[in-house]
Amino acid sequence: MCDVREPTRACVRAGQGRNRPLTVHHLNQLLLVCSLVLLVAVAAVRISSRSGLPSLLVYLGIGVAMGQDGVGDIHFDNAELTQVIGYAALVVILAEGGLGTKWKEIKPALPAATALALAGVAVSVGVTASAAHYLIGLEWRQALIIGAVVSSTDAAAVFSVLRKIPLPSRVTGTLEAESGFNDAPVVILVVSLSTAGPVEHWYTLLGVILLELAIGAAIGLAVGWLGAWGLRHVALPASGLYPIAVMAIAVVAYAAGALAHGSGFLAVYLAAMVMGNARLPHWPATRGFADGLGWMAQIGMFVLLGLLVTPHELGDDIVPALVIGLVLTMVARPLSVVLCLSPFRVPWQEQALMSWAGLRGAVPIILATIPMVQGVDASRRIFNIVFVLVVVYTLVQGPTLPWLGRKLHLGDGSEAADLGIESAPLERLRGHLLSVAIPGESKMHGVEVAELRLPHGAAVTLIVRGGESFVPLPTTILQRGDELLVVATDPVRDATESRLRAVGHGGKLAGWLGTDGTAR
Repeated sequence: MCDVREPTRACVRAGQGRNRPLTVHHLNQLLLVCSLVLLVAVAAVRISSRSGLPSLLVYLGIGVAMGQDGVGDIHFDNAELTQVIGYAALVVILAEGGLGTKWKEIKPALPAATALALAGVAVSVGVTASAAHYLIGLEWRQALIIGAVVSSTDAAAVFSVLRKIPLPSRVTGTLEAESGFNDAPVVILVVSLSTAGPVEHWYTLLGVILLELAIGAAIGLAVGWLGAWGLRHVALPASGLYPIAVMAIAVVAYAAGALAHGSGFLAVYLAAMVMGNARLPHWPATRGFADGLGWMAQIGMFVLLGLLVTPHELGDDIVPALVIGLVLTMVARPLSVVLCLSPFRVPWQEQALMSWAGLRGAVPIILATIPMVQGVDASRRIFNIVFVLVVVYTLVQGPTLPWLGRKLHLGDGSEAADLGIESAPLERLRGHLLSVAIPGESKMHGVEVAELRLPHGAAVTLIVRGGESFVPLPTTILQRGDELLVVATDPVRDATESRLRAVGHGGKLAGWLGTDGTAR
């Protein structure tokens, strides 16, 4: 219970303090605490990025430190609230991940990723649940719940780690698509297993999963296409409205999918992916806004999950977590990868890396709150086992991924950095203004303006270099770090951007040497 006479002792329990009025002083205190936590978390990003650890460990540590066994002494045990906030954060994270997923990378890997997200999950659940039952002694329902919970790779962990590692596009595309797809069937499975009463007719459950995935995919693709079409044909009065509109459309996809009894998680990921590959106006600003929201969602979700755990209760569950995690990492995940990817003739080096890259993060911990909300026996123990498993094996797997990639000779540093192109519609002039930033490794460096061979109806009108701007000549040589303003009419807008990207990747001979882009 919470004693109001002890102002230094925080207590956050459902229903407590409900009748106490919220004053401006209380609001100021809350804003101060939240701001300090956010500043610490943002500073911790630097630590996680330099160490190679997924950021979730840092934020979980902050939550644990603020909890009842830490310096903050905050008592928090509302699993239902944690689940709701976790779902909301996961929607934002999946939307951010979908916006950053390139269709050209994910398209070749789509069949393999789908197999991993469906058949791979089934294999992983069966092997892990058998280990939990026969090695740890859990009842079958509890064992199956743990197997289902930890079988899902975490989108936030995969996105944050893999995008910093120079791996072949087929590997990153497969892993990113798998992490975006497999949340949906796992959520359905965990909810079904946590419902009171026996689970009958497994084939019926499989049919439900497939139906919900189909509904979610259809709604996500439809909402994403309609949203992209609308944003490209309707000029909003302010550029800052485009990022808000994109995220709102992604949330609409989730809500529509869930209300239609489909997979809202799959819907939001696919809708965001469609919009992310549609060349929307003010795209860099939209991407930055989504990235910031993704970080905010991760910070809030992980800190809250850290608050929910009770460290002094974890002692008896450490060994079971290590045993289950070992089976999952060394047996279940590799077996599912081999069975699902061998028919696609994926090289063994890539299979080995993808076996080790099945990162678990906040998603399993959030899913572990479902049996707690449903009142499943030993649900607190399930949560503790999952928490320990995620923390320990993320510490092991995350930092060693770059090393393993080098040992398997899978590093791919040959791809030039992509151009940063922002497009602003000129509605009355029936044209577009493209702002192009040339990154350091772009092959556009050293190319003359005339050698860009832009389509008729497009021209480079201004170059900003070293803080100074000037109108270029056809013989002006572009340099890394330059910012270009390119004006293009509506009919050639897409061809102009395609040509700029082609030169950025292939140099002045792009189009002649097989690089994407049409030479003019």
